Amino acid sequence: MPKDAYTMILEAIDAGVYRPGDRLVESELAERFGVSRTPVREALQRLETQSMLARDGRSLIVASLDHNQLAELYVVRAELEALAAALAAKHAAPEEVRVLEDMVARDWEQMTDAFELARSNKLFHRQIHLASHNRYLVQQLDLVHRSMALLASTSLAADGRRDAALREHQAIVEAIRTGDEAGAAAALRAHISNAFETRLKLDAAAGRKDRY
Repeated sequence: MPKDAYTMILEAIDAGVYRPGDRLVESELAERFGVSRTPVREALQRLETQSMLARDGRSLIVASLDHNQLAELYVVRAELEALAAALAAKHAAPEEVRVLEDMVARDWEQMTDAFELARSNKLFHRQIHLASHNRYLVQQLDLVHRSMALLASTSLAADGRRDAALREHQAIVEAIRTGDEAGAAAALRAHISNAFETRLKLDAAAGRKDRY
């Protein structure tokens, strides 16, 4: 089934083709994706309504998150992801657990590539969402992770974060495997907290560089 204009633009933002502050031009998008301007226009209006795009004069640009928005996003993400992990510990099939274990094992093999690891990280979290077997929770987490696409960088690029993140993933999977609902929720919540702290440090370091 061919993708619609909305999905293609959203995936391009998620992949970093368009980054926060980039201007989106209707005619250029229509040419890039091989569609007419009408569905592109409708997609842009939808993305603006969802706060994925913002107005800059008469132009639409990819939105960015300020400090407060970032903090709010991580609070919601931590709680929803913790719930997903707890439900996965309760409902995940053995096959789903083995998929999670395999994903962590593969990620150890690509430790040197922060951006490939970031892509795998998204898939890992998505697999936990699905293993919760709660469609409404999955829908809400999809919205949260859509907003995560507005972050210009990955916390996995920070020194030491990749190794720590994968160890955290292992702890999450082990709790899910053993059916430890509270442990899975706590491990996932701690994982998100550590990622948020790392991102704040990266942002602070970037701010210091901008001043000098």
